[in-house]
Amino acid sequence: MFERFTKAARATVRGATEHAERGGAGVVTPEHLLLALLDREGTRAAVVLGRLCPPERRPSLVSALADARRRAGLSRADAEALAGLGIDVGAIVERVEETHGAGALAGTRRTSGRRTFSREAKTVLEKSLRVALARKDREIGDEHLLLALTTTGGVVAETLADHGVTFSSVDTALARAT
Repeated sequence: MFERFTKAARATVRGATEHAERGGAGVVTPEHLLLALLDREGTRAAVVLGRLCPPERRPSLVSALADARRRAGLSRADAEALAGLGIDVGAIVERVEETHGAGALAGTRRTSGRRTFSREAKTVLEKSLRVALARKDREIGDEHLLLALTTTGGVVAETLADHGVTFSSVDTALARAT
């Protein structure tokens, strides 16, 4: 599959690995893929992200990802479902951080060596192939990674949608860009 990746898509995957390393994460996650896409310039995904989530709105997006990481990756929908059961996720996070330190639930752990990809990140990569095939594209570009991130569900898709970046909006922006 990786032989079908464009230079931009390969650079995004390398960038995701670098984000995971800098953050001390044991694995590369969809969040790292998104952060790497946000770093890109001049690619199809970068142009679309620039239109849908301009640079002045990106700190809000990155902050929302950090908040979710602090909640052990629970999406807002997950937290709301737990609240419906009488479980206050915010209170739990505070108590855990009081005992174990800030970011204790973030799942970061210092490791050395090569980073592997989480099951969810592998799913994004697989979906990017399916998206490219459905669009009848011969290569997998960073735009396919972005489209896959919007459809995978979870924190990244939720955060993107909250910032106006959905499959539909990305697809429309890509059509206009060509």
